[in-house]
Amino acid sequence: MTLSDKVERGPLFFRDRDWHPAAYAPGYKTSMTRAPFRPLVSMGSTLSEETGPAFGHSMIGLLDNNLIMNFTGEPAIGERIIMHGRVLDEQGRGVPNVLVEIWQANAGGRYRHKKDSYAAPLDPNFGGCGRTISGPDGAYEFLTVRPGAYPWPNRVNDWRPMHIHISVFGSGFGQRLITQMYFEGDPLIARCPIVNTIGQDKAIQALVAPLDMNRAIPMDCLAYKFDIVLRGRRQSFFENRKEGL
Repeated sequence: MTLSDKVERGPLFFRDRDWHPAAYAPGYKTSMTRAPFRPLVSMGSTLSEETGPAFGHSMIGLLDNNLIMNFTGEPAIGERIIMHGRVLDEQGRGVPNVLVEIWQANAGGRYRHKKDSYAAPLDPNFGGCGRTISGPDGAYEFLTVRPGAYPWPNRVNDWRPMHIHISVFGSGFGQRLITQMYFEGDPLIARCPIVNTIGQDKAIQALVAPLDMNRAIPMDCLAYKFDIVLRGRRQSFFENRKEGL
């Protein structure tokens, strides 16, 4: 099945604004204090935000997209997985030379962060972040461990599904999109108050990576495919910018 087979065809690629959740969502506790209660003001970007600062491709190391080995050089603990896909424009064309960064909890569901107080142990060999540059056809790939679910102080017993955070940069750091990838079959997706702020199921499903046995490595690791679509009706759901890049 191709990308165009998954959506209705049409001459235009306007973003469906109903995908974006309301800023005030009582089920997501911290939104109650962060949501704006006055009309929003649109502020245009400046030339410096649109043109730079830029990142240096030569700064990407050989192990930067290998989260299993890139922290200490010793293998991290957990289920090994390949996370791969393509960065695409609204017409399904690959977008090359895009900086893709990810960060995640370890296999036990704990982040390497001083404010993470979850009882799961830290993995001494897992830093939890990586980066890569998309290829000529927009392809990207990471080798990592499947992150664990973890509790968070929202309601009495809320848990975040297994997920990986993704940051996509355009030609400069002022062009940044942020999203999350979830895993096919995780029952916590439907129970997550953050996920449930998204009003349409098709927008949620665009954030769920299907198992890809064609890319799995026998006796080594499973693979999950996650395409990142910029702009238009096919756009991935982004946390920080409705219209994409």
